[in-house]
Amino acid sequence: MESIELISLYENVAVITDQMLAAARKRDWELLCQLESNCSSTVEIIKKNEVPVPLTPELKERKIRMIKKILADDREIRDITEPWMAELADLMRSNHTSRKLNQAYGAARL
Repeated sequence: MESIELISLYENVAVITDQMLAAARKRDWELLCQLESNCSSTVEIIKKNEVPVPLTPELKERKIRMIKKILADDREIRDITEPWMAELADLMRSNHTSRKLNQAYGAARL
């Protein structure tokens, strides 16, 4: 794979992570999951095809810029999703506890 093609893949990942961040801000979890899948597919292509080759200073700067943006977007996405995931886990635990209590004591009401 040519260097420019590889840089284009990094730029594609940066575009997708930007879209993922927008979806996370809107709390559009379905879209976020779809975009994450697209992102993972593109990252796999990069992993399979990236061969260490010297880059021109311009391409190296573009690659660094894209990686920094991807990492910054990822950090912000995690800042948004981790509290939501903790709330969801608490809700699921609470629901599970309610079902167990209902099973244990609900039958006694009959």
